[in-house]
Amino acid sequence: MDAIPAHFPCRRLFELDWESLSDLELVALLIGPGTPERRALNDARRLLDAVGPSRRLQEAGYEELCRAGLSRKKALALLAAVQLSRRFQKIPLFPGQSFRSSLEIFRHFQPLVHGLKKECFWSVLLDSKNRILRVIRISEGSLTASLVHPREVFRPAIREAAARVLFVHNHPSGDPAPSQEDVEITRRLVQTGKIVGIQALDHVIIGAHTYFSFADQGLLEGADAALERGR
Repeated sequence: MDAIPAHFPCRRLFELDWESLSDLELVALLIGPGTPERRALNDARRLLDAVGPSRRLQEAGYEELCRAGLSRKKALALLAAVQLSRRFQKIPLFPGQSFRSSLEIFRHFQPLVHGLKKECFWSVLLDSKNRILRVIRISEGSLTASLVHPREVFRPAIREAAARVLFVHNHPSGDPAPSQEDVEITRRLVQTGKIVGIQALDHVIIGAHTYFSFADQGLLEGADAALERGR
């Protein structure tokens, strides 16, 4: 049997690890079964040239993949892989899990909000060690004081005897920078939390590929220290 050239992804995978492979090589492995590796690499290169960056594969449809040169079977295999990835990422939170940073919050919620056309606002109820009690969707629609009212936000937190709470919402535009409405709503929620004795740890705004954390920016007094204590 001829030796596999060192630059082919399957050889590098077995000699190194998954992290050593580029997006191009990963796509080549995905669409490559039954195809010589050199051709698989060429097919993958043509596909990414047509579709764009690898993250765009999540948005590509069947017809677009076929126009990029994939066979019917390969297009369906790629779409199936994308769908499985989405399902794995959407495994729900369960009681007892904990968040230890705004980055962990972003990593969990970003796949959930991908493709949403409206803003949604969640309240994550936590115990004194930052373990999740419950995740509640408070509203759907453009964020306004009427949609995200402190009464509606803290009623379930009080009912569940939560010690702390996290707020999360998405910006369909992809830009996580807070609006003046976001700032005002956050201020009102933090003040209400102080009154009822439930600390607001953070408000994280999820964008397309990044996020904004009020706590990380020093806009929620005492939140960082509380996160540390819950570890």
